[in-house]
Amino acid sequence: MNPTKKTARYAGLLYLLWIITGLYGLLYVPSKIFVKGDAAATSANILANEFLFRTYIYNDFISATLWIVLLLALHRLFKEVSERQVKLMAALVMVQIPVSFMMGAFNLATLMILKGEVLKTFELSQRLDVAMLFLKINDYGTLTLELFWGLWLFPLGMLVYRSGFLPRLLGVWLIVCCIAYVILSFVTLLFPEYVDTVKTFSYPAYFAELGLMLWLLIMGAKVKAADDTGTAPQ
Repeated sequence: MNPTKKTARYAGLLYLLWIITGLYGLLYVPSKIFVKGDAAATSANILANEFLFRTYIYNDFISATLWIVLLLALHRLFKEVSERQVKLMAALVMVQIPVSFMMGAFNLATLMILKGEVLKTFELSQRLDVAMLFLKINDYGTLTLELFWGLWLFPLGMLVYRSGFLPRLLGVWLIVCCIAYVILSFVTLLFPEYVDTVKTFSYPAYFAELGLMLWLLIMGAKVKAADDTGTAPQ
């Protein structure tokens, strides 16, 4: 297998693992623990499913680490396409990593508060209010990250489009996904009553990363015949 295709499939595998951690942290655990508008039920679920909540926290650390490793693989894959776009992509990813770890710290603090390990002089209702405040801060943190979840896809989409060894359609799809995330973040902050409408119309765009991951993992990268002999640049 030529180096370019090998790197592409390695990036695809990392992308798959990263998406799995994302689905676990954004869909599976919240569906088991968080009850919208009901602080008491949410806190009860956290205490009743403490191990699950701890895996939720640790999953965020794993996801952030996988993203960094994925970024390195994408850098290796696209560095010959456009160094400027690769650097922009890296910057838009790396700015999110500290936020992810900070949100994990807030979640851990929430668990400690609900268990009474800290703020012991507070009444139960006061501890509940503080814990829910931390969870609400995390919600707004996720909202902030949504903007960057979209922005990093623009340089990635440009790299895919210009690469010559991946379908241009995937690059366009990623750029559309970028725009969808940015619009969603904008609408959520300023016009929250239209969030569901925006999600409905932009839903197909969010599968762009899944499409890229599957292509990298299954197809790898289309390379020139000379590349198999090592005579073409990677």
